[in-house]
Amino acid sequence: LSMRRCSSPSARYADMPPKPEPSFYEEQPFRQLRLRILTAIPPVVMTLLAIWQVGLGHRWGKQPMSNASVMGWGIFLWIVYLRLITVKLITELRPGELRVVMRGLWRSYRIPLNKVKKADAVTFDVRSWGGYGIRSTSRGTAYIAGGSQGVELQLVGGGVVLIGSGHSNELASGIAKQMASSSA
Repeated sequence: LSMRRCSSPSARYADMPPKPEPSFYEEQPFRQLRLRILTAIPPVVMTLLAIWQVGLGHRWGKQPMSNASVMGWGIFLWIVYLRLITVKLITELRPGELRVVMRGLWRSYRIPLNKVKKADAVTFDVRSWGGYGIRSTSRGTAYIAGGSQGVELQLVGGGVVLIGSGHSNELASGIAKQMASSSA
């Protein structure tokens, strides 16, 4: 029996140790009704235009879009809308790092814990950070899906990062424990 070495990418990853489980994990959907209604306006308007032009046979404007274009844009806008309403803010605390992911928008941010000076559970005003989502202000960067609770990280370089969380005390204590164990 001879053993051959496989050079496929999957064989190389099979030898890698598994990722450690996060010590903190939280998924937060964006549930603001007002935002869902506002983002639904373009697909609803395009659907009404399609009914008006394609269904009822009335052309809209001096140089109207073709029926296929109206239908195509309507479908495209509904797909974008459905994608946007499924976006979630995911926070994971792993050994040595805090990871914030915008699932659905393919955005991932990694904050090494050795760059964090202090972590505090805080109550904040969403407007002072510019609203929901990923926001950069003169004060720092915020990752907010909803609510007014979160963890404020004071960075070694002087910056501030705010991470919205429904379990801010648990996240702050988890970060503090990891920071204490890595400095010891």
